[in-house]
Amino acid sequence: MVRSILNILWVVLGGLPMALGWWLAGLVSAISIVGIPWSRSCFVIGKFALWPFGFEAINRRDLSGRVDLGTGPMGLIGNVIWFLVAGWWLAIGHLTSALACFVSIIGIPFGIQHIKLALIALAPVGMTIVPTDRTN
Repeated sequence: MVRSILNILWVVLGGLPMALGWWLAGLVSAISIVGIPWSRSCFVIGKFALWPFGFEAINRRDLSGRVDLGTGPMGLIGNVIWFLVAGWWLAIGHLTSALACFVSIIGIPFGIQHIKLALIALAPVGMTIVPTDRTN
């Protein structure tokens, strides 16, 4: 119940613009053909940016205990390319939103969530979104 209330407040108080930013980045990367590998991730993280409470982004290597394409050297290259093309723009958006949320005491949990999303925006390759209760 609390997660639902927090998610509704999140959408109303600023989560929607950043989710739209992620989806726009996904659309642009899909149109470019070369960016298709990042496009799906943008849509998944955009959904997470729209409805974040009750979910967590973690590294797939930490979840499975194995190195895969996105968590190895190719994932590092993918994250560098992502950072240069779109990651820092999304991170700036999340940090700006976090600062706006930190103005009020009620907005502090939302600001913290924006900071978490800003870190994801810097290097999303190799990350996966899981329910919070699954990571414990």
